[in-house]
Amino acid sequence: MTKAYYEFFCPVKVIAGHAALEHIPFELAALGAKRPMIITDKGVRSNGLLTPIEAAFEGTDVELSHIFDDVPPDSSLETVRAAAEAYRSNQCDAIIAIGGGSVIDTSKATNILVTEGGDDLLKYSGAHNLPRPLKPFFVIPTTSGTGSEVTMVAVVSDNQKNVKLAFASSYLMPHAAILDPRMTLTLPPHLTAMTGMDALTHAVEAYTCMAANPMSDAYATAAIKKISANLFNVIENLSDAEGRLELAQASTMAGVAFSNAMVGLVHSLGHALGAVAHLPHGLCMNLFLPYVLEYNKEVNGDKIADLLLPLVGPDIYSQTPANERADKTIATILAMRDRLYSLTKLPRTLSETGKVSKAQLDEVAEKALNDGSIIYNPKEATLKDLREILEKAW
Repeated sequence: MTKAYYEFFCPVKVIAGHAALEHIPFELAALGAKRPMIITDKGVRSNGLLTPIEAAFEGTDVELSHIFDDVPPDSSLETVRAAAEAYRSNQCDAIIAIGGGSVIDTSKATNILVTEGGDDLLKYSGAHNLPRPLKPFFVIPTTSGTGSEVTMVAVVSDNQKNVKLAFASSYLMPHAAILDPRMTLTLPPHLTAMTGMDALTHAVEAYTCMAANPMSDAYATAAIKKISANLFNVIENLSDAEGRLELAQASTMAGVAFSNAMVGLVHSLGHALGAVAHLPHGLCMNLFLPYVLEYNKEVNGDKIADLLLPLVGPDIYSQTPANERADKTIATILAMRDRLYSLTKLPRTLSETGKVSKAQLDEVAEKALNDGSIIYNPKEATLKDLREILEKAW
């Protein structure tokens, strides 16, 4: 049944393929940009990932005017101000973000400062506080997990106050996302596994939570199918460029899905655990996904059952009785996690992380109860419910 009302929005141009990078100078020139600045981190630079991008600009009218590579794993207001200062002092006119979630968030926040002037980001935090479109902005993801290249959200840490500042505006969305398998070929097995499960969770929650709509469903199920078909092939053959491109597209499709359909309890628990135990977001998603599906099953078992088809294909789906498909979906995800653990040692439980104590679970549950994602979960959760899910995930 079509919803009585929904909205779907994704203005980001996607440029994907084995020669996608070579199209960047033309795309920038079309926006009137001649002096882009690259924002990235030391790891991306030392892995040689900038080389094909620099080569793409040779012989063109567009000049890479500066490379800012001081982005830490958890971006901060200081980093954003330093990047904005570098942009201004080098007379740049566009931003190219090359990296994972922290680099992309830093770049989005930098774009606010270089467009609006000054160095006070705080007045733009919260939702829809940007008055106008920002400077030309491209994102080249080097992981296939966050989907940040197609979302309107950025999170930056205020280290003085020890809080995370969130920014949400349609103006934060990049003008283009460039998906090229060369950018993820150096991703090691455990990060490939973790980011793959991050993207899978985005797609599963987008499909099974309350703000799902027919358009987001199409993106979510297509993303799940690509991840299921390619994740293990890539982990066992890291130089599989075709598989890498499939996972990059899946991550972007999952990003489009969840930025329109929102996420639920897996993210509430994941955000809370990340804040308390400082674990990577993708790992937190992997820890909680099957247990939250189990918790939600009594209210949206039909939606969970639908996901068996993109997860396992038509043969197993058709052989599974309709009333067993939701359980089979959850069992399939549990089996995926076991296989990832055997291949990459990606933890499946809180105890396997070695970074969480039982004494912290109450704090995680309380933080999760106050996390915004919880309002889109199809089944209401009390503090006791959250505590029980954490015990199952222990």
